[in-house]
Amino acid sequence: MTTSSTVIEGEGALLRVHGLITMDSVEAVLEQGNARFGTGEVTVDLAGVTEVDSSAVSLLLQWVREAQANGRQLRYVNLNSNVKSLAVLYGVIDLLPLQDRPGPGSAAAA
Repeated sequence: MTTSSTVIEGEGALLRVHGLITMDSVEAVLEQGNARFGTGEVTVDLAGVTEVDSSAVSLLLQWVREAQANGRQLRYVNLNSNVKSLAVLYGVIDLLPLQDRPGPGSAAAA
Protein backbone atom coordinates (compact mmCIF):
# COMPACT_ATOMS: atom_id res chain seq x y z
CA MET A 1 0.00 0.00 0.00
CA THR A 2 1.06 3.57 -0.52
CA THR A 3 0.78 6.62 1.68
CA SER A 4 -1.64 8.16 -0.83
CA SER A 5 -4.25 5.67 0.43
CA THR A 6 -4.85 7.89 3.46
CA VAL A 7 -6.41 11.33 3.36
CA ILE A 8 -6.97 13.84 6.15
CA GLU A 9 -9.68 16.40 5.44
CA GLY A 10 -10.38 19.56 7.34
CA GLU A 11 -8.22 21.87 9.32
CA GLY A 12 -8.28 23.37 12.78
CA ALA A 13 -10.93 22.08 15.17
CA LEU A 14 -12.22 19.09 13.15
CA LEU A 15 -10.16 16.65 11.12
CA ARG A 16 -11.52 13.59 9.30
CA VAL A 17 -9.22 10.69 8.52
CA HIS A 18 -10.08 8.42 5.57
CA GLY A 19 -8.29 5.29 4.38
CA LEU A 20 -5.49 3.21 5.83
CA ILE A 21 -3.44 3.69 8.97
CA THR A 22 -0.75 1.04 8.63
CA MET A 23 3.02 0.80 8.86
CA ASP A 24 3.19 1.91 5.22
CA SER A 25 1.19 5.09 5.76
CA VAL A 26 1.60 6.06 9.42
CA GLU A 27 4.50 8.47 8.98
CA ALA A 28 2.72 10.48 6.29
CA VAL A 29 -0.53 10.46 8.28
CA LEU A 30 1.32 11.74 11.35
CA GLU A 31 2.79 14.62 9.36
CA GLN A 32 -0.53 15.42 7.64
CA GLY A 33 -2.34 15.56 10.97
CA ASN A 34 0.32 17.67 12.66
CA ALA A 35 0.21 20.16 9.78
CA ARG A 36 -3.58 20.49 10.04
CA PHE A 37 -4.14 20.63 13.80
CA GLY A 38 -5.51 23.91 15.05
CA THR A 39 -5.26 25.39 18.51
CA GLY A 40 -7.58 24.80 21.43
CA GLU A 41 -9.92 21.83 21.05
CA VAL A 42 -9.36 19.43 18.17
CA THR A 43 -11.65 16.54 17.24
CA VAL A 44 -10.29 13.77 15.03
CA ASP A 45 -13.07 11.81 13.34
CA LEU A 46 -11.86 8.32 12.45
CA ALA A 47 -15.09 7.02 10.86
CA GLY A 48 -13.46 6.87 7.43
CA VAL A 49 -10.54 4.68 8.50
CA THR A 50 -10.76 1.44 6.54
CA GLU A 51 -7.73 -0.60 7.58
CA VAL A 52 -5.38 -0.50 10.58
CA ASP A 53 -2.52 -2.28 12.23
CA SER A 54 -0.73 -1.65 15.51
CA SER A 55 0.87 1.50 14.11
CA ALA A 56 -2.55 3.19 14.29
CA VAL A 57 -2.44 2.98 18.09
CA SER A 58 1.05 4.50 18.07
CA LEU A 59 -0.17 7.31 15.82
CA LEU A 60 -3.07 8.17 18.11
CA LEU A 61 -0.80 8.17 21.16
CA GLN A 62 1.73 10.39 19.38
CA TRP A 63 -0.99 12.88 18.46
CA VAL A 64 -2.04 12.92 22.13
CA ARG A 65 1.54 13.67 23.21
CA GLU A 66 1.90 16.43 20.63
CA ALA A 67 -1.44 17.95 21.58
CA GLN A 68 -0.42 18.04 25.24
CA ALA A 69 2.95 19.58 24.38
CA ASN A 70 1.21 22.29 22.36
CA GLY A 71 -1.60 23.05 24.81
CA ARG A 72 -4.39 21.52 22.72
CA GLN A 73 -7.35 19.46 23.88
CA LEU A 74 -7.65 16.43 21.61
CA ARG A 75 -10.46 13.92 21.30
CA TYR A 76 -11.11 11.00 19.00
CA VAL A 77 -14.55 10.09 17.69
CA ASN A 78 -15.75 7.08 15.70
CA LEU A 79 -12.74 4.98 16.62
CA ASN A 80 -12.35 1.84 14.51
CA SER A 81 -13.20 -1.28 16.57
CA ASN A 82 -9.91 -2.89 15.55
CA VAL A 83 -7.93 0.06 16.91
CA LYS A 84 -9.99 -0.05 20.10
CA SER A 85 -9.24 -3.77 20.48
CA LEU A 86 -5.51 -3.20 19.96
CA ALA A 87 -5.48 -0.34 22.46
CA VAL A 88 -7.20 -2.56 25.03
CA LEU A 89 -4.77 -5.40 24.31
CA TYR A 90 -1.76 -3.07 24.78
CA GLY A 91 -3.26 -1.55 27.94
CA VAL A 92 -3.36 2.00 26.57
CA ILE A 93 -7.09 2.53 25.93
CA ASP A 94 -7.33 4.87 28.93
CA LEU A 95 -4.64 7.09 27.43
CA LEU A 96 -6.79 7.83 24.38
CA PRO A 97 -9.25 10.73 24.74
CA LEU A 98 -12.30 9.01 23.29
CA GLN A 99 -15.68 10.57 22.79
CA ASP A 100 -18.64 8.38 21.87
CA ARG A 101 -20.28 11.00 19.71
CA PRO A 102 -18.82 13.54 17.32
CA GLY A 103 -18.85 17.18 18.26
CA PRO A 104 -20.63 20.02 16.42
CA GLY A 105 -19.84 20.32 12.74
CA SER A 106 -19.19 16.64 12.19
CA ALA A 107 -21.29 14.73 9.67
CA ALA A 108 -22.54 12.22 12.23
CA ALA A 109 -23.89 15.01 14.46
CA ALA A 110 -26.21 16.24 11.69
